[in-house]
Amino acid sequence: MPTLDSPFQLSPVFKPKIWGRADLRPLFTRPQDSLVSANLHGTSARATETPLIGEVWITDDTSQFKNGPLAGMTLAEASEKYGPALNGRNWKSPRFPILAKYIYTSDWLSVQVHPDDEQARRYDPGSPGKCEMWYIVGAERNGKILLGVKKGVTREELRAAFEKGASRDCLHRLRPKPGEAIYVPAGTVHALGPGLVLFEVEQNSDLTYRLDDFGRPGLDGRPRPLHLDKGLAVAKLAAPAHRDLPRVELREPYGLRRLVLACRHFALEKLTLGRRGVFEGSPQQVEVLSIIGGEGLIETREGWLGFRTGDTWLVPPATGQYRLVPRGQTRLLKFYVPDIEKDFRRPLAKRGVPASHVSKIVFEA
Repeated sequence: MPTLDSPFQLSPVFKPKIWGRADLRPLFTRPQDSLVSANLHGTSARATETPLIGEVWITDDTSQFKNGPLAGMTLAEASEKYGPALNGRNWKSPRFPILAKYIYTSDWLSVQVHPDDEQARRYDPGSPGKCEMWYIVGAERNGKILLGVKKGVTREELRAAFEKGASRDCLHRLRPKPGEAIYVPAGTVHALGPGLVLFEVEQNSDLTYRLDDFGRPGLDGRPRPLHLDKGLAVAKLAAPAHRDLPRVELREPYGLRRLVLACRHFALEKLTLGRRGVFEGSPQQVEVLSIIGGEGLIETREGWLGFRTGDTWLVPPATGQYRLVPRGQTRLLKFYVPDIEKDFRRPLAKRGVPASHVSKIVFEA
């Protein structure tokens, strides 16, 4: 078995969507259209057109390792083969624990809802539920989201609105801000609107119940199916809109560390480095670094690796001390499956962050 004790780079996977964009700057360079078209599954004549990219999955099952002893393997293959050596002592499943992606919107996505684990076992056995969060990277003036059902709207009224393609009138319409974090637990009815670039981190599940697609054709030219019975069964009509969360930032020797949000499925931090930072892997969990701005070096005892905007680096549990050396200010997102007490509550309490703030960024669900 190879020694998994230094960071490994993962390749992104580009997903065409009818509501996507042609321009993925500044995070990514658009790949060759032949590579994008491979995700169209040859469904229609639209596959011959220049497809719009809606999602860039950075921890997809098919993401490939680009360096080290895992080079050429997919994330799914490595997770199944190496288990805790890659994913951490606390993770028992052979599948990688977290799905993360960037989403680029030029139009409304469908209105949808996700089941929790128990509901997924009931309605779609074999698939986990889906709890997610969004970190808003960029928002244009027309950027909007739908999040949660308006007070007083019944399931019967919702069904009628979904069937007519008029559900936007029944949901809270909000304008997100760059840097904002939004928590979307299972059961929350939601939709992303146009004008957004965001980072989404979630349980490694793509289980989605589509409620309203506004009558649009999909990539194959046909209306996409709705899942009204399942979706209405799992929807939580009184679910609050978890947005405008406190920005909890801690000053560190390297710059700023923002503890963005944590729940039992995932945690997200944002690191802003103005100078070299010293870090260490965690035996309990795998960590992933997504570079959203800047470039520099990752220094380990074996040598150095270069990083730049758009890169994804996986830090296995056995990784010892490593250093991030930025060239100018560098911003990155770090995500992992947390020990909530150890990774969030205790550090925040030790630094004097009020419990009222902590309770708004740490969720039990």
